[in-house]
Amino acid sequence: MKIYDSQIAPNPRRVRIFLAEKGIKVPYEPVDLMKKENLTPKFLAINPLGRVPVLELDDGTHIAESVAICRYFEETQPKPPLMGTDAKDKAIVEMWQRRMELEVFTNVGGAFRHSFPPFADRVKQIPAWAEQCREAAVKNLEWLDTVLADRPFIAGQSYTIADITAFCAIDFAKMIKIQIDAAKQKNLARWYQAVSSRPSAKA
Repeated sequence: MKIYDSQIAPNPRRVRIFLAEKGIKVPYEPVDLMKKENLTPKFLAINPLGRVPVLELDDGTHIAESVAICRYFEETQPKPPLMGTDAKDKAIVEMWQRRMELEVFTNVGGAFRHSFPPFADRVKQIPAWAEQCREAAVKNLEWLDTVLADRPFIAGQSYTIADITAFCAIDFAKMIKIQIDAAKQKNLARWYQAVSSRPSAKA
């Protein structure tokens, strides 16, 4: 078993943090995205979409997409639970994970992909789309601050994959000069301090 990984991308980081919270150790094989190793025929045979991370199981199965990889490890090692406990809790965690994915992570990613110069030969960059995503990301951080007014973590009282997704997105957003406004977004700043202080955040 191993995971094809990149230290510079936010999606692989989600998996590393998730595994660190679980105390699971898996060998990592680095994939150099700047050198386009993810676009070579060898890697495309592993994941035709050319994205990391990818979990390779001992039987040769390849599982891509960071949340799918996290789900695999949640099922094989349920404790500590990071994707909910009972039916109700799992649904609530999934709801907030999905919201963090769509409202924060995706907008940050869109702003980055459509404005980062080295990506100009990988995607057809649309500056207006980059700006729209950027504005949406900033607005949604303001919304997230209100969400955290009455709870310590995004999905409620416990740290979950929703926190991991939001944390990785917010950290990555610094590359496009989007940051938490600590003076105005005190709830979000308090949450960020808590999750960034966890040992797993260094993964």
